[in-house]
Amino acid sequence: MASSKQMLTSALHSMEHTQGVHVKIADLGLGDGGHTFSTADTVVEVLGRKLAATKGGTAFLVFFSDLRLSDEFITRFRQFENRVTDSGKEYYVAGTSRSGIYWPLFPKGELDVVVTTNALQWLSHVPRKVMEKGTMTWNKGRVWIEGAEKEVVEAYAEQADNDLVTFLKYRKEDMVVGGMLFMLMPGRPSGLENQVTDDSPFKLIFTTLMDQAWQDLVDEGSVKEDIRDAFNIPLYLRNTDEVAAAIESCGGFKIEKMETINIADPMNARQQEFMRDPDSYGRAMANLVQSGQIKPMLEAYLDPDLTSKLFKQYAIRAANNKEFLTKNSFYHMIAVSAIRV
Repeated sequence: MASSKQMLTSALHSMEHTQGVHVKIADLGLGDGGHTFSTADTVVEVLGRKLAATKGGTAFLVFFSDLRLSDEFITRFRQFENRVTDSGKEYYVAGTSRSGIYWPLFPKGELDVVVTTNALQWLSHVPRKVMEKGTMTWNKGRVWIEGAEKEVVEAYAEQADNDLVTFLKYRKEDMVVGGMLFMLMPGRPSGLENQVTDDSPFKLIFTTLMDQAWQDLVDEGSVKEDIRDAFNIPLYLRNTDEVAAAIESCGGFKIEKMETINIADPMNARQQEFMRDPDSYGRAMANLVQSGQIKPMLEAYLDPDLTSKLFKQYAIRAANNKEFLTKNSFYHMIAVSAIRV
């Protein structure tokens, strides 16, 4: 993510406003592992150097929020009372009182900087239209929207637009004028009707393997077909036009920079290893999809035992799928920096 870090750093340098002697930062949507902490470290280090000459003794307070209040979030948050960056800069940390990102989280005019990474692709909820049996928008036989009917995709696009406008509306209220908003989210190229390109890992992760694993459970009688049909992954990959339109619709922000970034899938480097040991590839893919938001969604919808069974089938299907081991895969990301006006 070096290119996105450079963009974030540049945006922070261009900020003209910081509030008093206390700089308040929000990092919304805690990422996997220490990713979110490294983003907060970058913000504090850059602003710390910038303000050192003019505002000695500036204190930094960083608020963390997750998409949901999970045991993982609580465990990680308890690892420190305050945090020190690699350069030795200390900052204070706090957690928001409620999880999620699509509602008010702070008093008006409270924040100088808001960053969110790898969170906005997740919708607030599955569009109700796609679960209405017998309608044109019913997403029968699939758990995601890649390859679905046009009406299904449009229902997701509408929900995604509403969610992003809602997110921006509340962040506009949270932030001081002159504050900086930075968003990094998985997306898709402009002009692409499908959700994913042929070289996107999402095509395999959320469509091919997930649908096959679900169908295996249906075929063996572990899950009824209508149970499968009622589960949908609440994820939508926007393009830059959709992001820009939401920002314009909300108002209150001026886009400083927006760019698309192609990130190589880390599994590209392990292709030869996986070709020699397909079972290890299956396990790696199953672990990958379980490390995000999908596993807790499935456990809440099915139960832990059926979820475990589903991912065992997922691993088996992945081990037998050689398509993505013969070419490199790339994540398409959208990075946006905007100033509160």
